[in-house]
Amino acid sequence: MGFLDAILGRSKPVRPDLDQLFAVPGAAITLQAGAGFTPTGVGAVCFASVEGGAFARIQQDVRELLDADTGRGGVPVEFTRDDYGYTWLLVRQPADDTAALVNDLHAVNTLLEEGGFGPQLLCSLIAFREAGGSRPLALVYLYKRGTFYPFAPLPGAVEKRDNALELQARALLTDDLRVEADLARWFPVWGAPGLGN
Repeated sequence: MGFLDAILGRSKPVRPDLDQLFAVPGAAITLQAGAGFTPTGVGAVCFASVEGGAFARIQQDVRELLDADTGRGGVPVEFTRDDYGYTWLLVRQPADDTAALVNDLHAVNTLLEEGGFGPQLLCSLIAFREAGGSRPLALVYLYKRGTFYPFAPLPGAVEKRDNALELQARALLTDDLRVEADLARWFPVWGAPGLGN
């Protein structure tokens, strides 16, 4: 950062640190022990929509990457667009294998970044559900900030959040994850696949 940037109050953007995703399996144990939420085995990557041939190439590259990396052959990777025009790539793993899910999400983010789509990457999320209940919770990773925040849509409600649960999750996870300190950046991810909101 230069002298003029310091005077004008400009700061360098934080470089994405995708390795932060590898802290999620430990955070999952904390969430289960402290709040009774278990992973669902569903994760997603959200990015600004890409059109035409570039989008088709992304879909093909992601499918090939996940098939090659996991050896699972034919793992269902779903691409959807939400009501706000963002594209979601949904990945599934067994609910008890959060590490494999995180590896898939890391690989997809890395592929998109290396393919020149880093500026379009918005966030990744890992879905959780209350044991024996219906309350969903997601850990959302902000790509451009390198931080996490909890997102808890209220079941059955239209675009309402369970703020108390989000704050409880934040308190539980401060030792496990780099939690986003600015609550204004805890953006709702309405319509995110895998949350059932």
